[in-house]
Order: sequence, then structure tokens, then C-alpha cells
Amino acid sequence: MQILIDADGCPVVELAAELARQHHIPCVILCDTAHRIEKPGAETVILSQGADSVDFALVNRVRKGDIVVTQDYGLAAMCLAKGGIPISQNGQEYTADNIDGLLYARHAAKKIRSAGGRLKGPAKRVKAQDEAFQNKLRTLVEKTLSS
Repeated sequence: MQILIDADGCPVVELAAELARQHHIPCVILCDTAHRIEKPGAETVILSQGADSVDFALVNRVRKGDIVVTQDYGLAAMCLAKGGIPISQNGQEYTADNIDGLLYARHAAKKIRSAGGRLKGPAKRVKAQDEAFQNKLRTLVEKTLSS
């Protein structure tokens, strides 16, 4: 098992890397040249800027049982197909039961924006979101290590 982080725009890189260090789990941070995120004990893979370069590199690395931190529903779906365990920065685990609805909502939002509509952006991040992420990631790590 390893933790793979889609780090571009991810506010929980430090939290995920720290938990990986605590459990002696390999951690790989994938980011593009605009972000260059490095954390102690984690491997950083820097990719060229470009549409989905980080996503494709990550999905090519994921193996069954790997935990993937991402906000990208499409990437989460690809990781699920490969046996990965994707989780959002807010602690939501992406599963076969919820991914189709999330992908549909993303598609519907894109159609609204393409038609000139506006959607409300995300609210300011709060500490409770970090705590929910930490709790869910810890649960997933412990569950995966014990199986």
C-alpha cells in the first residue's frame, strides 16, 4: 500500500504525508511544475504543466489497495477501476455506490457553465474539514494495514 496525492491545489498534502510517515507507508506527491510540493519522507514527482498530466501519471502508478487523495471525480473513477481507494480532501471516500452520481453532477455543472450560467464556488475551508479528512484517512490506512 502507498498513499498517492494529486497535489495540485490540494490543501491536505501535509496531513496526508504526516500520516504516511507515522505509519511508515510510502507516500508519493504528484504535482506539476507550477506547484512543486515537497514534504519530508515523501517522494515528489513533478510533471510538466498540461491538461491532466498529473492525473494520467497518477492513474498509471495506482495499484490495488493504494489510497489516492484527489478532488477529481474522473481520476477517482479511474483509480476505483484499478482497485485503488480514492478519498477527497474533505474525507469523502469515493466508491462504486457514489461515483456515478458525482460524475453526473460534474457533467451537469459543466453544461450550466458552458451555457453561460454561474455556479457558487466552494466555501472557505474550515478546520472541521481537515479533521474529517484526517479521521477518514486514518481509518482507511488502519483498515488496509489490518487486511
